Amino acid sequence: MTTEPQRLQYLEAMGLTAWVARYQLPHARPSEACEWQLPEREAPAPPAERLHALLDEAEEAAQQPPKPAAEPPRAVPARRARQLLGIEPANDEAAPVADSEVVEELPRQVQEPLRFTLQVGSLAGRWLVIVPGEAAPDASQGQLLSNLLQAGGIPIPSPLVFETFRWPPMENLPVEAPLDEARQGLHAFIEGTRRRGWAPERILIFGRDADLERLLDLQQGHFELQGLVGWQGPGLAELARSAQAKRELWPSLLEWQRVWSEATEADD
Repeated sequence: MTTEPQRLQYLEAMGLTAWVARYQLPHARPSEACEWQLPEREAPAPPAERLHALLDEAEEAAQQPPKPAAEPPRAVPARRARQLLGIEPANDEAAPVADSEVVEELPRQVQEPLRFTLQVGSLAGRWLVIVPGEAAPDASQGQLLSNLLQAGGIPIPSPLVFETFRWPPMENLPVEAPLDEARQGLHAFIEGTRRRGWAPERILIFGRDADLERLLDLQQGHFELQGLVGWQGPGLAELARSAQAKRELWPSLLEWQRVWSEATEADD
């Protein structure tokens, strides 16, 4: 990268005058007028000679070993200036530039974010109940959920209070790694519940969502994202209309009852 003093030297050597605009700040006291005595200077060399001298200095600096704490010198400005003067060819047959001289940052590819909305409730601050969807469960679904959990020996307030988590939190944000960024956002949300007094031990998900399944990555009863024990089953709407779904849920209810009771006794 060419520094500002070097840029001004190159412009001066090529016979170009650099102008700097100056403005008076509002309500500022006017500057006192004075005359500056300019130091006597020898007659400058012709622009071409000065430019060649700067180019030679740049090449000598590039050949010297770099200092440990300093940025390695680069000869790219000098080579480019020689091409403009016609000293070196600018076509594809020109000498290749070393990798240490040119470091180009490739443009990052912007992608579409994952999109999902979750309704999150808490059972005594210990178990998280997640229902994928834009809106919280209605009255009938909330009552069904309460009946199921109470049948599993889990006392909960009726109805269970949900809060919404939506991703992405804002539109038109640049996204480079949709899955990783969504995982970080959901992880931060769950970790934030700990600062509100929650202590998540288990996650129950009623409903299916492809993006949510990728985020949490349920493997053998554990969510890899948080390292918590988890369960995922049919949604509340399906449980409300399907007797078969309710019967298949019964073994899980018995397991929840056992785990909840053991944890309660341990706290006592």
